[in-house]
Amino acid sequence: MDACLEGRCDGSGFLYDEERRRAYPCTCRPKRLARKRAGAVAGRLPKRFRGVAFDREPVLSIARANEHQVRAVRAYVNAIGENLDQGRGIWFTGDVGTGKTTLAMLISKAALEADRTVAIYSLPRLLAMLRETYDEDSHFSLSELIDRLCSVDLLHVDDVGAEQTTDWVLEQLYTIVNTRYEDGRALLLTTNLVGREDPEGDGHPAGPLKRQIGERTVSRIWEICGDPLPLFGDDNRMFAADRLPAAEPEPPAAPGGWDPFDDSTWDEEPSPYGRPRRSA
Repeated sequence: MDACLEGRCDGSGFLYDEERRRAYPCTCRPKRLARKRAGAVAGRLPKRFRGVAFDREPVLSIARANEHQVRAVRAYVNAIGENLDQGRGIWFTGDVGTGKTTLAMLISKAALEADRTVAIYSLPRLLAMLRETYDEDSHFSLSELIDRLCSVDLLHVDDVGAEQTTDWVLEQLYTIVNTRYEDGRALLLTTNLVGREDPEGDGHPAGPLKRQIGERTVSRIWEICGDPLPLFGDDNRMFAADRLPAAEPEPPAAPGGWDPFDDSTWDEEPSPYGRPRRSA
């Protein structure tokens, strides 16, 4: 049983009134329930990124081309608890292979090491999961899954803009981002649609992204995360595969088997969907 988050109860989430002989909820109970909901989508780092660190490749090479950006990431990581408590997010933009995902994974790793709940997804995979909720035998309903995505301390979404835009996509993205915005929860994003040349746009650096996911959603992302950190350089994946850090040992599986909402394998596992819905 986990210790009381407030240092009051025995870890059960309840206090006992000896005089009245009745139990009543501890002040830690709402946080305990929130962590339980978040646990349904919280995941581990993908295997490729478990050894990522500031003093190892490819971060060393990224830092040589993006000194100020990596310094900003280090500052964010050094205050990871405060940043998450304040709902301060961070996001990256840049061409393919410049290190956006690597630096984002570095932040997610720091959050996990700080015992925070983190959900890590590529946007196409996240949308696929949301679509699966419409199946009759889906594990969760759409609203239940979105509620859990909005409960984690840090929602990490990779490749924002790498999806076909539809009204349904825009609605789901706005719901998730707006809910986290209203609840004061952090976002960690990567995209290549900010700061690109946009002759058809209005001159705003996020013009292509606004057309892809909606102006309202981008506005809220900007307020949560501030200005995106631009990354520069060549496509490191084309010539530096041998510099990737060695993967850390596989963490032990969670009790009860593989979590169908654990995105840590990133397509290394067969699809888990189609399991019976949990009873209320």
